Amino acid sequence: MNKMITAKNIANFNYRQKINLMIVAVSISATLSSGLYAQNAGTVQPLGEAQAKKFYSSTIDDNNNVWFLTEKGIVSFDGQKWTSHSNPNIAANGLKSVAYDNSSLLLATPKGAAVATIPLSQGSAVKSFSPENSKILGENVLAIAAGKKDLKWFGTDKGISAVKGDKWLTNSYDNNYPESIFDIVTITSMATTLNGDSLFVGTKGGGVMRVYRDSEADAVTGASEYLAWGPILMPSDSVYCVHVSADGVQWMGTDKGIARHKGFKTLEGWTVFTKEDGLIDDFVQAISSDSKGNIYFGTKNGLSVFNGSTWKSIKESDGLAGKNILSLSVDKKDVVWVGTDNGVTSITGEKLVSYR
Repeated sequence: MNKMITAKNIANFNYRQKINLMIVAVSISATLSSGLYAQNAGTVQPLGEAQAKKFYSSTIDDNNNVWFLTEKGIVSFDGQKWTSHSNPNIAANGLKSVAYDNSSLLLATPKGAAVATIPLSQGSAVKSFSPENSKILGENVLAIAAGKKDLKWFGTDKGISAVKGDKWLTNSYDNNYPESIFDIVTITSMATTLNGDSLFVGTKGGGVMRVYRDSEADAVTGASEYLAWGPILMPSDSVYCVHVSADGVQWMGTDKGIARHKGFKTLEGWTVFTKEDGLIDDFVQAISSDSKGNIYFGTKNGLSVFNGSTWKSIKESDGLAGKNILSLSVDKKDVVWVGTDNGVTSITGEKLVSYR
């Protein structure tokens, strides 16, 4: 039997409809708010005159300025202002790597290595090293690192060179790394031990090479390499970044995860970390660390932070300028500078600021 339609029934029906619509509206609003928060996490600020997009190498100077290599050349940030830098004695294109040492920038270029005095301007003094004017092995310098007491390391397409002050160290590592090996593997990155006298060299296809300064012979001597075999837990022989943290632990980023090595015994002290352990992506392109012992890993799909026991990941949706991380540096205030292919992000505690 059909119920009689009355004004009271119609009023109840309309009331229920209004309640349902309100619930749907609140639900949609909450969903949109959550999405908007994720998309707009952090803040975005302009780069000013440093109109670059790809920030692929970085370093910090004594005044806590951060320096980047970009597709537009060299740029810096002093905490307030972005500045573009150029010098007629520095290659405008193809810069590979930058490091800071003794009031100067060390630059890896396709035409040799350059040591540029900062502040960097058109008139700054620049000292260049090439096979024509020095004992550097190759013209195409792929990576660069600063040791201690004016020791500089250069990774070239022909091998590894080092100069201490004005004296070039003799190469005596042929038994470990003959020149022909550099025709097969390519140097991707370099990092020194805490005393600056030993060097870890990441390569594409050859794992990690190790050389050290023989102080008695003033020579660069080779040590056994780290390769993916036996007890050495290297996830891959293609190593894209190497970092030595303040406790002396060696971290190696590969295309298949991270290798951690404690100590200096070649066959002991290895641990591998991958996505299964909490890493956001297995292709690791940059590593750095802060004064609290946190280790930062820049991958092709975001940033991971490891405090020694737990993992945290930061994504583009959390406020990173881009997900493809190319460089990492931590400044003297523990601000993390994340260079991507779509701008750069600074991370101060939980606060993210992106520049693009």
